[in-house]
Amino acid sequence: MNPAHRRIIGTRIDATSYEDACDRIVYWVVQQSSCYIVAANVHLVMMGYWHQSYQKIINGAALVTPDGMPLVWGLKFLGIPHPTRVYGPDLMLAWCDRAAQLQIPIFLYGGTDTLLKQLEYNLKERFPRLIIAGVYAPPFRPLSPEEEEEDRRRIASTGAKVVLVGLGCPKQEEWMGRQQGKLNAVMIGVGAAFSFHSGQVSQSPRWMMGLGLEWLYRFLQEPRRLWQRYLINNPCFLVLFAWQLTQYSLGKLIKKSP
Repeated sequence: MNPAHRRIIGTRIDATSYEDACDRIVYWVVQQSSCYIVAANVHLVMMGYWHQSYQKIINGAALVTPDGMPLVWGLKFLGIPHPTRVYGPDLMLAWCDRAAQLQIPIFLYGGTDTLLKQLEYNLKERFPRLIIAGVYAPPFRPLSPEEEEEDRRRIASTGAKVVLVGLGCPKQEEWMGRQQGKLNAVMIGVGAAFSFHSGQVSQSPRWMMGLGLEWLYRFLQEPRRLWQRYLINNPCFLVLFAWQLTQYSLGKLIKKSP
């Protein structure tokens, strides 16, 4: 069950697909595993580079999908044949479709009460057989250990087997890391998917996604909030990955030399 992977600037990125990811989730549900899935983009990789404790949480995931096109290209440059993007919001829909078919109950954790109400409605419209066992919007402030325990009990009491977590980066990965081994469910960090699928925020056009320009669309929507993420992290990523790729290419040349 271990997919092919590469380390990109220290963060493990797995070569997977929507079908493969959903197959793995089903397997972990059947095995009653307590584990989590991270959808990784450039921002998340750079957050891991700047904060080693966070990188450790990412690399501790059962699956780290290439959420952004730069990471898909990175896998290809590092020797993975035909890698595909597994975008968090689309993985959420792919899983809801599979969960509806197999009648596996899910829980929605994150966002606001208003957002969750609309999200639940939209998902039920799209997947009529989907079992949404429960929803909860935790406070935006840091939770106490007692509050986290109460949330675990709340989720467990619904019988949900998969928890879709929409707390944003890095909060959702840190939350999932703390719940591993304590919450008997598969947790999937889906980032902005709650905002997209509730209709609260518009998604980038697919042609921009294919060109790796989703960051530009989001930046133009929220420049004051996202300028640091994209105007600092993106150039740093390019420099660091170019250096990693140079080392990788030199290593291949040395191995080939007699």
